[in-house]
Amino acid sequence: MKKILWIVSLLAGSGVFGAQGAAALLKGEVKTYDMDGFRLHVYLTQDALGDATTVVEGRDGLVILEMPLFKENLKEFAGYLKGLGKPVVKVVADYHVGGVADYAPGQVVLVEGMSEFAKGAVYGGMLEGFKAAFGDAIDLREHAGHEEVPAEGRRIWAGVAFDFSRGASSDFPASSVVIGGRVCYTHFAPAKAHLSPLQITGPEAVDAQLAALKAAAASGCTLFVGGHGAPATPAEVEFQIAYLEKLKSLVAENADAGALAAALSAAWPGLPGDPAALAAVLYR
Repeated sequence: MKKILWIVSLLAGSGVFGAQGAAALLKGEVKTYDMDGFRLHVYLTQDALGDATTVVEGRDGLVILEMPLFKENLKEFAGYLKGLGKPVVKVVADYHVGGVADYAPGQVVLVEGMSEFAKGAVYGGMLEGFKAAFGDAIDLREHAGHEEVPAEGRRIWAGVAFDFSRGASSDFPASSVVIGGRVCYTHFAPAKAHLSPLQITGPEAVDAQLAALKAAAASGCTLFVGGHGAPATPAEVEFQIAYLEKLKSLVAENADAGALAAALSAAWPGLPGDPAALAAVLYR
């Protein structure tokens, strides 16, 4: 339980997931992007977990990736959706299973493997930690049912193509999603920052995340979004690839976490994030 509460504390305090940029339109902030054949709305909740919700507005409906978890965000997000004037076709609970209880079983989508994982000790323990930290402020009601889609494959919803592929092997058993051939969705949006120990959970995760980022870079997408963090450009993806490649060499050159943290700070002075927290998980 102490480990789970540490994860919750890390999520709440991480500079990587802090509020981004412009003045808030709601409690959180909405960024919109006109793409080829659809409009993208990214709702940055600015909650304690730094969550983000993506809405794909197609010609005849809306597809949501990752609902907000906090009740006050859910309320204002519902108002925003109502203003769009189109029905919700699907709600994809990819990496985060929460906030979906008010949707019908035919609307809720889980990627294969996540239903069982969400009931397991790791994810279940994390949710218990959230309950302990946030109490009634979050919505963890169970959904009545859901559609399950393969971790790899294509779905057409609201006239937009959603191409699912397996995410980083070190992450939750969910999928990265290329939306309309233009937008790449991953668990964490890329950022010019030290990577979080929630992404790099140990030495094996470095190569896993590097492979996932290289796949994202090769997707041809021009915008990168996630369940945490602000929308990013290919420049942020290339930065994180370079960061991880440098990280591998620094791990080989430094004998302990303290030395690695100092090396990371020297390599990227002033970079947001916590190099000491990242270094700590690489020398267990």
